[in-house]
Amino acid sequence: MHHNIRKSEQNASECGISLPDAIRGCPTSETNPANGALHERALTGIFEISKILTGPARLELTLAKVVDLLHSLVQMRHGIITLCDAEAGLDITVASDCDTNSNEPSRSRVPRNAIDQIVTTDTPLIAEDIAMHPAFTAADIEVLGASDTVSFIGVPIRVDGNAVGAMTMDRALESRSSYRLDYDVRLLTMIANMVGQTVKLHRFCAGDRERPPELEDRLQTKFSDVKHPAPRRKKVHVEGMIGDSPAISALLEKIAIVAKAKTTVLLRGESGTGKELAAKAIHELSPRAKRPFVKLNCAALPETVLESELFGHEKGAFTSAFNSRKGRFELADKGTLFLDEIGEISASFQAKLLRVLQEQEFERVGSNQTIKVDVRVIAATNRNLEEAVARNEFRADLYYRINVVPLLVPALRQRRSDIPLLAAEFLKKFNDENGCTLTFDPCAIEVLMKCEFPGNIRELENCVHRTAILAEGLSIGRNDFACSQGQCFAEALWKCRSGKAALQPAPILPESVNPATPPDAAASSAATTVPRAGATHPIGARTPDIERVIAAMERCGWVQAKAARLLGLTPRQIGYVLRKYGVEIKRI
Repeated sequence: MHHNIRKSEQNASECGISLPDAIRGCPTSETNPANGALHERALTGIFEISKILTGPARLELTLAKVVDLLHSLVQMRHGIITLCDAEAGLDITVASDCDTNSNEPSRSRVPRNAIDQIVTTDTPLIAEDIAMHPAFTAADIEVLGASDTVSFIGVPIRVDGNAVGAMTMDRALESRSSYRLDYDVRLLTMIANMVGQTVKLHRFCAGDRERPPELEDRLQTKFSDVKHPAPRRKKVHVEGMIGDSPAISALLEKIAIVAKAKTTVLLRGESGTGKELAAKAIHELSPRAKRPFVKLNCAALPETVLESELFGHEKGAFTSAFNSRKGRFELADKGTLFLDEIGEISASFQAKLLRVLQEQEFERVGSNQTIKVDVRVIAATNRNLEEAVARNEFRADLYYRINVVPLLVPALRQRRSDIPLLAAEFLKKFNDENGCTLTFDPCAIEVLMKCEFPGNIRELENCVHRTAILAEGLSIGRNDFACSQGQCFAEALWKCRSGKAALQPAPILPESVNPATPPDAAASSAATTVPRAGATHPIGARTPDIERVIAAMERCGWVQAKAARLLGLTPRQIGYVLRKYGVEIKRI
């Protein structure tokens, strides 16, 4: 037995796999003696699989033996190994109950939607109950024969870092499902990696047999491939998304892959990173490109208006409903609906939205007629939805429904090499709109490259336009930027977020003093009218509590604008505090 274990570990290491990593989730016999036999059986099974994969047999027969041997390692109803060809069609499909001489019967019993998601996303798929998981269609559930509660595990088969297939299994759900699923995922991942190495070897040998017999031509082809390697993937260009950094290039490649499927996509990232552009790119690269692309900001509308905007309403449904009106879901039928800031919707409306996303049907406000639509939903948020779910602020079932394929849109500080391209595009836009011919000095680009830009691309655009307006010459230099003059509020905001001491921008002092005023008197006057940078105001801190606001209003003669300047707030904030506590404004 120990001899077999050592040989299994040696075979696993030759495939680039760590055996302890694959079985780390399984308790050892020292911590739980009842699982010792399970541990030994897994090691022995892996050893036997390694012997099968290195044997001289057809690939289909080899994979069929691997699937049959899985029955001795894990508890399962069906096991399937699926390999895809270059056009993403099914190349080889082997099931635990199929004939190795014909793939057709087994292909008809494959959960296509689940396998497509595993290969597309290159990530494992784990479902404790396939009837409740969004990756399984009614056809998939029927194919798997899930009359009872059935759990499912699927892991990708990789060759050179690319997913070329999937290994899946399903079984009846048991009480220890969470532990067993975690253990079986690790075990299947290791076996899938070994299968990937075998597939690579078989494809290489098949390609070698198809080459011309002339040795010189074969060597010349190999050397040509070394000197001029083919690109891994065609570069994706999307209108409006500017940049060639690794971060944005990786995002565009994922967008091109995800766009081909109907899967729900969740765009995540900070505010101002361009999530709406990414959503539009997914739509334009998808088969629905010629269909409508409808967008809605969920945070901009109250719940009652949001329901009418999404689902529509009938005439007379409420006071101002003078005519029937289609909602965004109806307008986006056969197309794409982009829901921005989906993390801001209320808990009661989340339940209504969940039903539409799951069933693709709804009723208009004031109507009981069910409307069926075919809409691909792309959602976006800058919130941490996992924390919101933990605090019961966001429904867990809605989170799982929209978080099928998450895409992270990088912040601008994570793609600094794109700043010169973006800044040049924004300056060109400003010149076209205002009839100017401004340019950037090299030192100006250096200033932009050093900025953190907490507002990301939106803040960069504002910075370029503001600096272009205030620039004195025909070119923008280092000293034209607000941050070079100590007046960049975004820099202060970033320091506050980072936990650093944020200094207030230096006050703008007059360049010259009135000759009629003595220098000492002028200095004294400036000291009394302009607060010192970073000094604490006598009213107190910057928090707008009601006592400080009332004191400031009394001091300024109940003029909100003056009180706002005194406290370092905006008049709108002052008015909000007064209305919140019901303070009546005195008329003096």
